[in-house]
Amino acid sequence: MATTRPRCRAEAGAACLVRRGGEADLAAIAAIQSASPQAAQWPPADYLSYDLRVAVCGDRVAGFLADRQVAGGEREILNLAVAPEFRRRGVARALVRSFLDGFHGVVFLEVRSSNAGARELYKSLGFQELALRHGYYDFPPEPGVVMKFRSC
Repeated sequence: MATTRPRCRAEAGAACLVRRGGEADLAAIAAIQSASPQAAQWPPADYLSYDLRVAVCGDRVAGFLADRQVAGGEREILNLAVAPEFRRRGVARALVRSFLDGFHGVVFLEVRSSNAGARELYKSLGFQELALRHGYYDFPPEPGVVMKFRSC
């Protein structure tokens, strides 16, 4: 994965880029995840088994996205979270766009039914809501909305 310059508005004067994530990013990912109760809560080292990308704004990891290949031409976004101080600045959009750019096929994800902001973000990027999975999330228990993106 090449390093890209996403369109994100971080702290004044701070440049943002999306790059492959690695072991050195796990502490920041753990902090972002713990500050994001709506996101799935995985052991951060588990992300190293998947495709992991991070958005870096200035010298800080501002967000991360983990995904995996499910089948030929089919991928799944496993988790996406942004540090609270970087939310609503285009970081999540930049992470998803860096994932979608150049990919041809179908992408699936699940998102908490209560996470209206994330659902709207995904819809604005071309995802469609397909189904509701009751009991999908724990802590707190709630349904997951299955979303799908198909590239041209």
